[in-house]
Amino acid sequence: MMDLSEKQWVSHAVFHPFEGFEDMRWKKSGSLKIAFLIVFLFFAGTVIRDRLYGFQFWDAYDRIFNIIPYIVKSVIIFAAWVIGNWAVCTLLDGEGTLRRICIFSAYALIPYVASLYITTLMSHFLINDEGVFISCVHYAGLLWSGLLLFNAVKTVHQYTVIKTVSAVALTIVSMFIMMFLLVLVLSLFQKAGLFIYSIYTEIQYRIKV
Repeated sequence: MMDLSEKQWVSHAVFHPFEGFEDMRWKKSGSLKIAFLIVFLFFAGTVIRDRLYGFQFWDAYDRIFNIIPYIVKSVIIFAAWVIGNWAVCTLLDGEGTLRRICIFSAYALIPYVASLYITTLMSHFLINDEGVFISCVHYAGLLWSGLLLFNAVKTVHQYTVIKTVSAVALTIVSMFIMMFLLVLVLSLFQKAGLFIYSIYTEIQYRIKV
């Protein structure tokens, strides 16, 4: 079995989608620090693509910058995937731990994260008629990451192909449930905060009067 550094394991996993994660599993390789760095680059790439994209391809910028939607579209979704997959696969006798799922899933994101930066850069040099090249890079990164993510789930839990498909589908369902509950809880806290604030302002008014 090969003996690679942590950085070399990253490229091995990305460029060898079928045996890369299997080799990582047997060598018990993978760095949580690198995984967190990839997630941060995912977040930064989401912001950069939305805010710095070439105006000839994207000119609908919000004047007020709000970081929350970008955190939700990157960090929160990734966290929901990891937790949801761990919860589902625990019930389906999966062998992956929360740490391993996080590492393998983050490594699988690399092609898509790279496509965010590449397409943003391309958008400043290409014209509208050449937008098909940007789409090709975007979808290539998306499909590549999808293939890596599928193999990551299959390998980390030691599933068959059919069981992996079921696990991925149930993970997506669990993500929707978690996001729905999160929105519900945040809405509840917001209403509670407004209620407490209205009581506070009423008391202040009574005291002054």
